[in-house]
Amino acid sequence: MHIAWTSFLLALVVITVVPGPDFVLVMGNAVRSLKKGVEAALGVLTGLLIHATLATVGLSALVAAAPTALFVVKAVGAVYLAYIGFMTLRTASRPLAEQPRQKNVFLRGMLCDLLNPKVMLTFLSLIPQAMDPNAAPLPQAALLSAVTVGVFAVFWVIVVPSARQLGRLLNRPRTRAHFERVCGTALIGLAASVLAT
Repeated sequence: MHIAWTSFLLALVVITVVPGPDFVLVMGNAVRSLKKGVEAALGVLTGLLIHATLATVGLSALVAAAPTALFVVKAVGAVYLAYIGFMTLRTASRPLAEQPRQKNVFLRGMLCDLLNPKVMLTFLSLIPQAMDPNAAPLPQAALLSAVTVGVFAVFWVIVVPSARQLGRLLNRPRTRAHFERVCGTALIGLAASVLAT
């Protein structure tokens, strides 16, 4: 089995470090508290694991092949990202003590990842290119999907504690409000991007 590990890992690292909806959501929670950041990251990883499983068994390919189904996934994902963005903007100017507690952060992280069609399409475009066409596809897909989830897990292990350091710099209400406005605006922009692609 000759998997194209070098090109696969290089592409995976680039995809991992480029900020997307998951990154914005995890960062926004991690600057508030380490616990919230961990919950959001675990939710994102759970969504990623589900995507990996679906891609491995081929269900995601069926959705991607059906234009109507893919459009529905995009639309639902865009609406959800926009909702999170607007809620972040709505509470950004409030003092921290008056802001509502973030509930179901794990679920938000999972849904943010699950409803992002770009994640699904990443699995469907990246993994097949690295596979050996002369070997059994299922074990290769499972291995490459597991490596993908593992790389993202390592990334979050680095990012979440780093975000807490950023959080100490954002203790000043005005600075934190600006940061949360940036996060909210970014999520709304990413929602528009999901629909546009």
